[in-house]
Amino acid sequence: MAIEAAYHPGPGPVGGPAVVLAHGFTGDLGRPHVRRAAAVFAQRAAVITFSFRGHGGSGGHSTVGDREVLDLAAAVAWARSLGHVRVATVGFSMGGSVVLRHGALHGPLHGGRTEARSDAVVSVSAPARWFYRGTAPMRRLHWVVTRRSGRMVGRLGLRTRIHPHEWNPVPLSPTEAVPLIAPTPLLIVHGDRDPYFPVDHPRMLAAAAGASGELWLEPGMGHAEHAADDALLERIGAWLTASWTSATAGETPATADETSAAADERKG
Repeated sequence: MAIEAAYHPGPGPVGGPAVVLAHGFTGDLGRPHVRRAAAVFAQRAAVITFSFRGHGGSGGHSTVGDREVLDLAAAVAWARSLGHVRVATVGFSMGGSVVLRHGALHGPLHGGRTEARSDAVVSVSAPARWFYRGTAPMRRLHWVVTRRSGRMVGRLGLRTRIHPHEWNPVPLSPTEAVPLIAPTPLLIVHGDRDPYFPVDHPRMLAAAAGASGELWLEPGMGHAEHAADDALLERIGAWLTASWTSATAGETPATADETSAAADERKG
């Protein structure tokens, strides 16, 4: 299955850090808010944007956060194949739940493909649990996903092709995933005026993460990439830079030499 993706070179040398952006449900790499976020992060690092399955120019059908973890893993592996030694994932809404599961499944202590692992994880406006219907927007979303007429609206009106079958098995929930991400740095960002997921969701995620996670509860912020202004994106970029700097400082000389040698080899 083909996944639509784009590469935005960063300001640094070959082998510098990269950010992989995971959009929300009904988004794609061409949406203005995704492009805006990519432009902000591209001031600090290389950026990969892509469209999840069933969205934009990608093939397949959306599974609303289940098999999308495979799409993200492919994008991260692509970033590493381009020579980037440190790769962070930043996800919004559905993409936020995907980066959490990806971080758990491909973490350094929990197996998974080494080339697909992330070195820092940022989840923005993600749910803490599946099947939430406690707000009007989420009830509408469930109608779009679970009803044949809703999926037609998704395809024709929202440009999103949705798989008709239910999850089987139900994937690891975001709350179950976050404890498995450690020791990879984790940032959870959520608006206190999110119309989809109220603040008990980020608080549940932060509680599950414990000391290994950091929570930013943003006053006045709504939902996902549409509500993340440039100032917030800049702060997230600064947090990523700090996490990379801290990780680099913590490397042993041998590890640092190996990292440099790998980057030099890819340059050649």
